[in-house]
Amino acid sequence: MTSSYSELLKAENFLLTSVTGGSGNAWRCFIGNKKLSALTYPPGDRKIAGHLSYEMKNDFEKLSSRNPGRSGFPENHFVETENEFELNLAEIPDQRYEYAAIHLQARTPRAIYLSNVNKLISHIHRGDIYEINYCIEFFAENVSIDPLNVFLRLNELTKAPHACLYKCGDAWLLCASPERFLKKTGKKIISQPIKGTRPRGKTPEEDERLKTELKNDPKEISENVMIVDLVRNDLSRIADKGSVNVDELCGIYSFESVHQMISTVSADVREDVSFEEIIRATFPMGSMTGAPKFRAMQLIDEFEDMNRGIYSGSVGVIQPNGDFDLNVVIRSIEYNSKTGYLSVKVGSAITANCDPEKEYEECLVKAQPMLRALNAVIS
Repeated sequence: MTSSYSELLKAENFLLTSVTGGSGNAWRCFIGNKKLSALTYPPGDRKIAGHLSYEMKNDFEKLSSRNPGRSGFPENHFVETENEFELNLAEIPDQRYEYAAIHLQARTPRAIYLSNVNKLISHIHRGDIYEINYCIEFFAENVSIDPLNVFLRLNELTKAPHACLYKCGDAWLLCASPERFLKKTGKKIISQPIKGTRPRGKTPEEDERLKTELKNDPKEISENVMIVDLVRNDLSRIADKGSVNVDELCGIYSFESVHQMISTVSADVREDVSFEEIIRATFPMGSMTGAPKFRAMQLIDEFEDMNRGIYSGSVGVIQPNGDFDLNVVIRSIEYNSKTGYLSVKVGSAITANCDPEKEYEECLVKAQPMLRALNAVIS
């Protein structure tokens, strides 16, 4: 056991994040205890690590959340990095505990999910929204797991480029996200929304067929383009005039368990724009809300049976010079080591021509890596 690994286990707050696109063993660990009551930007001498909860929407807009939060993450939390080191995952002792099967309950039963999707389609037909990201939760109570070792399993299964292991007090996030929310380097800022999913095939031929099917699916392309337009509009609020650009539209990328359709939108940030102004203009990310964003968020709170909390939020690091990289918290396991509450949340984009049954199946496809990492089944 290395001293760095020992230090990680003792830390109250830490962020372990991939620095090699999720495929290797190079990970960066940020440990800090000094909570920032007011986030200065740029932060100065030290890097800052932490998260933004989806529920911050209520601070930015006249919105509310009717469901209680259960995982224990605060609305936002950033700490100064007091210690930072490279950690090779291969250095962590292999303690692969064999858990008895964890039985997760569906907070939203399948029949209610299908009914809600049909109601949301009616809202689309009436012109209230064009698209909405509707999410559901599978949960268990009084569970005991080893978060680090479950995360190692999850990382093996997904090798996601924006994966992280994040601890905030008793709350743990085991995140296998393939999606970047925002990355700022100098003046340049990029966002890479994901819309469009297919499972990996069991044979090379089936895998290629599913990949081609995703690439040419009019519904998936339409979903992606709508969110790209929303992201372009969000970035234009903090960008130099004429600098917003779509660098890639509907690119197809393959991960361990899924194929994804990803677009890249970039812009040049205006001088003297603060981190708060950037976040207010762009958060929550359009891929997790829908369009128009405000009405979609109203309907999300009306139809969803859970508080999203850190899910649909973002985790990341802010550099001393003001550069930052923030992910989208999806494909994740939330766990509270004090209460034993365990949560897996997944969702999909609802559009006018979607099939509710297929949307539910997409949710189950997205949940599979987390279920496998936990040795969990849905009751």
